Amino acid sequence: MALILHAGNPNKNAWKALIAAEYCGVKVELVKDFQMGVSNKTPEFLEMNPMGKVPVLETPDGPIFESNAIARYVTRLNLENSLFGSSLIDYGHVEQWIDFASLEIDANIGRWLYPRYGFAVYLPPAEEAAIAALKRALGALNSHLASTTYLVGHSITLADIVLTCNLALGFGRILTKSFTSEFPHVERYFWTLVNQPNFSKIIGKLEQAESIPPLPSVKKPAQPKETAKSKPKDEPNKEAEKPKVEEAPEEEAPKPKAKNPLDALPPSKMILDEWKRLYSNTKTNFREVAVKGFWDMYDPEGYSLWFCNYKYNEENTVSFVTMNKVGGFLQRMDLARKYAFGKMLVIGNQPPYKVQGLWLFRGKEIPQFVMDECYDMELYEWTKVDINDEAQKERASQMIEDHEPFEGEDLLDAKCFK
Repeated sequence: MALILHAGNPNKNAWKALIAAEYCGVKVELVKDFQMGVSNKTPEFLEMNPMGKVPVLETPDGPIFESNAIARYVTRLNLENSLFGSSLIDYGHVEQWIDFASLEIDANIGRWLYPRYGFAVYLPPAEEAAIAALKRALGALNSHLASTTYLVGHSITLADIVLTCNLALGFGRILTKSFTSEFPHVERYFWTLVNQPNFSKIIGKLEQAESIPPLPSVKKPAQPKETAKSKPKDEPNKEAEKPKVEEAPEEEAPKPKAKNPLDALPPSKMILDEWKRLYSNTKTNFREVAVKGFWDMYDPEGYSLWFCNYKYNEENTVSFVTMNKVGGFLQRMDLARKYAFGKMLVIGNQPPYKVQGLWLFRGKEIPQFVMDECYDMELYEWTKVDINDEAQKERASQMIEDHEPFEGEDLLDAKCFK
């Protein structure tokens, strides 16, 4: 009897066993015509896995479920491979990183992603905690990979396979470039692995997520009644550019993307990308070069400047929690990256810490889609900057350059959205 893997494709948990099989020279066949939500609800499937979850591996000796267990089983079918390392300590390290990949990476990606797909209740504090935990894990991983190509030893092991498959869900769905750029060694590692022949044969082409999925609470426009010309409700999604995973909800066929009203505004003499490049590339004489350049570029007819002040600063009693709160806000502002620039300051050397910011938005008001879709906006008081008031203009300049002390206090942290 051949080894038969019950799962659809693509599915990042099924990829683990399929990639391991490629390295071990073991033949594993995907069951034909698998339909998530149908095939895994049959009596035959539930007899193999009463939980009804995928994947399940059918073997001559009986079924195996849980993706890491399946990948380990496939790996052990050929003891000549090196996927468990070359020594007992290597084996221990492989198992260590498999647990890390599951408990620290996969779990926290899921806690961030799945509520946004409606698979769990969306709670802002829970999302912030998941993002903070994920950043901590990626930071530890980034440090480890700073001096090594692979997780264990000098070749690919099962730990690399499991971790890369788990990261693939994140990179493909929610970990945008602005998020992962903080972890350059993780980026290098991930793209190196997914482009290995045995990986790319199974995973195919993977593109990094361009934006964070919108909140499930955002109201969508009412759908028109179905007509003879309209698309049947159960017609499958034909979008195939980016690999999908079965853990995510089935998606409807893509609808024409509504044009952002900001794109219809009259052209502005201020080119936002030029300002962002000037900000990023100025390393010395920042006040004379970058800040002066900003005011030379600024167009009050095409853009507006806003101060923001966190409404609940008295609650900011723990430094890292406060900084994570700001980091989460910036992540959720990703939807406005094309139309905004921001600086967020965490002020004070002892609690309670003050969170204040400066934001540049396209248009003369804060864009409505930002107010509607980023819940953090209502946590701040927003005040339009009067650029004719020299005191306000100087305050804005100091925020752009992270001037310290700021209004007589030290800066605990300064973050930029660009």
